[in-house]
Amino acid sequence: MIHTYVIISIAVLLSVMILVMIGQKLKVAYPIFLVIAGLLVSFVPGMPQIEIEPDLVFLIFLPPILFEAAWFTSWQDFHKWRKQIFSMAFGLVFLTSIVVAYLSSSIIPGLTVAMGFLLGGVNSPPDAVAATSILRNMKIPKKITTVLEGESLINDASSLIVFKFALAAVISGQFIFRDAVQDFFTMAIGGVAVGIAGGLVFGKFLRMIPSNSNIDTVITLIVPYVMYVAAEHFHFSGVLAVVAGGLLMSYNSHCYLSHTSRIQTGNVWSVVIFLMNTVIFILIGLELPVVIESMKDYTISEGIFYSIVIGGAIIVTRLAYSYAIVYIPRLFSEKLRKENPKPDWKEPFIISFAAMRGVVSLAAALSIPVYISPGEPFPHRNIILFVTFVIILITLVGQGLLLSPVLKWLKIEDAGSELPEEKQEVILMKKLKETALQKLNNDFSELSEKNSMVKHQIHKLENEMMMMADKAQCMASTEDYVTAMNENKNVLRQVIQAQRNELHRMKREKIFDDHVMRTIEMQLDFDEAKITGFAHT
Repeated sequence: MIHTYVIISIAVLLSVMILVMIGQKLKVAYPIFLVIAGLLVSFVPGMPQIEIEPDLVFLIFLPPILFEAAWFTSWQDFHKWRKQIFSMAFGLVFLTSIVVAYLSSSIIPGLTVAMGFLLGGVNSPPDAVAATSILRNMKIPKKITTVLEGESLINDASSLIVFKFALAAVISGQFIFRDAVQDFFTMAIGGVAVGIAGGLVFGKFLRMIPSNSNIDTVITLIVPYVMYVAAEHFHFSGVLAVVAGGLLMSYNSHCYLSHTSRIQTGNVWSVVIFLMNTVIFILIGLELPVVIESMKDYTISEGIFYSIVIGGAIIVTRLAYSYAIVYIPRLFSEKLRKENPKPDWKEPFIISFAAMRGVVSLAAALSIPVYISPGEPFPHRNIILFVTFVIILITLVGQGLLLSPVLKWLKIEDAGSELPEEKQEVILMKKLKETALQKLNNDFSELSEKNSMVKHQIHKLENEMMMMADKAQCMASTEDYVTAMNENKNVLRQVIQAQRNELHRMKREKIFDDHVMRTIEMQLDFDEAKITGFAHT
């Protein structure tokens, strides 16, 4: 039995990787392509039905995905745009839930307002996985990316809180607003407190206990689960616990992770999250037969009509809210009008258009119990599940495919930073090399007279300082700088490739130990990565 499961798992992973490669060849973001592929595969005769287990998403997939997204979120950018992020993550979620609740209860026969809030809580949050996966390879201004990713990190908490209260109201038949508000703040503040406490405890643990890169990597994989389970155990928000803990640990990672641990954990996390994302998006597509089979009280055409109307209302609500929080505060603040006389109308549009629903919405809908009590089915569960599935397709596949053409049409430029990233990099590296040279000259000048290797380091830094000065001079002309940088990168890559070819030739001679050859080869890989960057394509 286990042997069969292993073979099936390997076959599924191999198939998914092939689909991802095909998506890359077609230049379609892999989340979108995998959902489409899953939909097509679900129509294959004899294909078994696969139903997503909500606990699998909330307990297995969600904590590490949120933790990784929080870890690589820029704390500086997050803090800079925190007002807009929190406004979108909480205010927009609640507004969307209200709009969906009253609209759905008015157009779907028999659906109560409480059930409408259940549907609104499920569909109000854009998905963190979809946002980070699809936007990562698109040229979008830093502010827009920060707002979208920051919002998607937090809004799962607010939407799941709405979902829990609505579910309790449907089951119990009563809803007390004052208790709901009190519980909301308790869950949110408690979740953040658990995350911060967990980040501090694990950070101190890693500082005090001797470890290595393997142990550090495993601990970072365990941390998000501990934070999530601990918060949920005390009935706090596990999502906010993981996000708060991830942001804190990332900010202080230099205190307890060595350079080898940072490199290794980054690579391992990249692979783990990629695998989780691919499985999640293929499962969304494969869920189609389960969703259609549940449509017993409504026709497919009725379900599609409700989905389009409600999905359209969600999109319009987000669009109106995005413009409102940009322009309305300016009416009451002279300071805002002076700082930004003419805000770019394109930014709110992209922030609205790039919001895609994903697996968290589907898992939340599937987690609605089939029965309220023994023998009493949960009312309208089938239409809530169907509408959620169609809205995911509309936003993830529809808007996701249109996002790239829309960005090209708008021709938006990144004006969020006073200095281009290349200039910032040159300034920072120049400052660090000046610090290193000053340290060598002040503390090791006598040693350099006796130790040729130390003396070589001083000469090397002096040469690098001269190169930095030339690089800064080239930046005076953008065209000259781009040409010079491309030529330099091309030369360096050819030099490294010649070294690699020579290394492989010597490997065939079997004179040197294999582990020494691998160490040198890894060093060449790092040298090339400095030129090409560490981005995963």
